[in-house]
Parts: sequence; structure tokens; C-alpha cells
Amino acid sequence: MSKKFSVTPLHDRVIVKPAPAEEKTAGGIIIPDTAKEKPQRGTVVAAGPGKKDEPVSVKSGDVVLYGKYAGTEITIDGGDYLIMRESDILAIV
Repeated sequence: MSKKFSVTPLHDRVIVKPAPAEEKTAGGIIIPDTAKEKPQRGTVVAAGPGKKDEPVSVKSGDVVLYGKYAGTEITIDGGDYLIMRESDILAIV
């Protein structure tokens, strides 16, 4: 992300931009809005400094996998984001 993000998370919090939901299956079937699943992949746009003795291991631009119900949905500058603890992140892709 080349633009400066206007919000800085505190401690071990991370702000993630979720990837768009799948529109089609591998076979070409179009998925209706009611059947789409929540994405579990996203890009880190901002990360806090970490806890006192534990720095944050993710950085801005990392693509991460997180739990299905992880984080809190927020809207910043017209965009939808998730804010979550670093411990909610399962892997860096």
C-alpha cells in the first residue's frame, strides 16, 4: 500500500483489508450474495508496535490468513477493514 494510512493501531493490534469474496466456483458457477462465505485472507495495512517484550511480527503489505470470525469490522475513509489482535492471525502467505 503506497498511501499513508490515517489510523495507527495500538499494542498488538493489526488492521487488515479483507480480500474480496469469491464470485465464481472453480467450475464456473456464479455464487449468489447470500451464499458467499466471509473471506479468511487479507492484506495488512497497519500494525501496532507490539507489547512491551513482544514486537509485532507482521508488517504493512503482508498477506495473511485469519480465523473466520476473527476481528472487528470497521469503516475507515469509506473502506471496510478488520482490526484484530496479532494472535488472531494464523499464517503469513
